[in-house]
Amino acid sequence: MADPARAIDMAELVAQHHAALYGYAYRLTGAEADAEDLTQQAFLIAQRKLSQLREPAAARSWLLTILRHCFSKTLQRSRPLLAESLHLNIENIPEEMPTEASIDRQRLQQALDELPPKYRLVLVMFFFEDCSYRQIAEQLDVPLGTVMSRLARAKARLRARLFEKEADQIVGTSRSDAQ
Repeated sequence: MADPARAIDMAELVAQHHAALYGYAYRLTGAEADAEDLTQQAFLIAQRKLSQLREPAAARSWLLTILRHCFSKTLQRSRPLLAESLHLNIENIPEEMPTEASIDRQRLQQALDELPPKYRLVLVMFFFEDCSYRQIAEQLDVPLGTVMSRLARAKARLRARLFEKEADQIVGTSRSDAQ
């Protein structure tokens, strides 16, 4: 009798899903080297646990879950970032939101890097993994309200960071007009 895990080719999984995993890892870590390490670690674990993948169509989701668990374990080993060290002022958020095309990807990654890991994780799961609040709560084993508040705070901090230059320009323009 053939082993069902043997029917799934690890090289094929890597070829099909490497870009998605690396992109997800980069959004979580913010550094190329860390993203590469995290991606490699996820694939190594996937290779060891390949027999657990019952449905080949769910491989991407399964691999993203493994990667997220690897990232969560690294967070548990690292020192947390204090919120007071962020120096955020949400009063400077502009009224109009720029279109997606006008957002600089490098600024986006820098802003993601500055988020505390617990906020970054729910934000990335929501926007890049397309997880619902309930799915995030179940996968992180936290209450639904915690997911909602972390996501709201993450979006507010991200918005403030991404649009602070535009707000500074608006404030600078109004100051020069008053003189």
